[in-house]
Amino acid sequence: MESVRKRLAECSQEAHDLYLNQSVPYLDGPPDPLLFYRDWIGPNKPCIIRNAFNHWPALSRWTPDYLREKVGSKVISVAVTPNGYADAVNGDRFVMPEERQMCFSSVLDVIEGKRSGVFYVQKQCSNLLQELPELTDDLEPHVSWMSAALGKLPDAVNFWLGEANAITSMHKDHYENLYCVISGEKHFILLPPTDRPFIPYGSYQPAVYHQRDDGEFEVVDQSDSEKVPWIPLDPLDPDLQRFPQYRQARPLCCTVKAGEMLFLPSLWFHHVRQSHGCIAVNFWYDMEYDIKYNYFQLLEALCDVTAAGAKVCVNQSGLRINSDISDVDDVSSSV
Repeated sequence: MESVRKRLAECSQEAHDLYLNQSVPYLDGPPDPLLFYRDWIGPNKPCIIRNAFNHWPALSRWTPDYLREKVGSKVISVAVTPNGYADAVNGDRFVMPEERQMCFSSVLDVIEGKRSGVFYVQKQCSNLLQELPELTDDLEPHVSWMSAALGKLPDAVNFWLGEANAITSMHKDHYENLYCVISGEKHFILLPPTDRPFIPYGSYQPAVYHQRDDGEFEVVDQSDSEKVPWIPLDPLDPDLQRFPQYRQARPLCCTVKAGEMLFLPSLWFHHVRQSHGCIAVNFWYDMEYDIKYNYFQLLEALCDVTAAGAKVCVNQSGLRINSDISDVDDVSSSV
């Protein structure tokens, strides 16, 4: 098992040596579709593209006053949490936000500090097209050069608006993602798929936040749901005693400013923060389920096998040591 772990670490090192960048590069304009596929999609490397959507009216129009007038009365889905962490590990639970239906103007009231709690417009499944179609004239329905490069249209176009306290915990998606910041800025921590051996996973009871009448939040278990695999590590403050393997990870940090577009390749792990009131739109293009996906599935399986091998060790004193979640249980009666 140790030889497998060593080879997985070497796989990550080879990726960094052969093709991965030490920082996220910038492109100065919309790329040629073929060149973008060759240089970025195919090699599975992120980049930030400037001047790619300067022609969108949204860049100048989407002020709070304009949005109140245009879509203020529209009812949209909003994620509400006590701490800003929606879809994240909290103790031994994977806790999802309370999904609340609110009119858009009420969300803007929250951004302006007129309500308590942390609110984030983050519902996916093409919420821009489904819930806010009135705003679609202010941008394009797809990114033409990306659609040409991939030979398909996006699966979803999503609208994001939230407070500075709203944080997206580390995860990965099966999409080629173009993330366009309209106002404010987004702060990304990125890890390539080949760093998967250093990223810890656990299996957690799903639960949801619920705000009581007194304003306090409680965590309500979804007892009928299967456990959720998720990453318990916070890359802003990694617990290296609990997750020593993360020392070998090599995260990239970047800030995407208004008018800039991040290409976030499929299967890259990412953690996201934002400035207060940041507005963004992203385009999800489904990845190709080809040999790249096949190899990543193999990498994940090998990581799971080696983690399971390290997780339970029985020493001479009859202690079971869980190296992934730092629990020590007395199992002498079962040995």
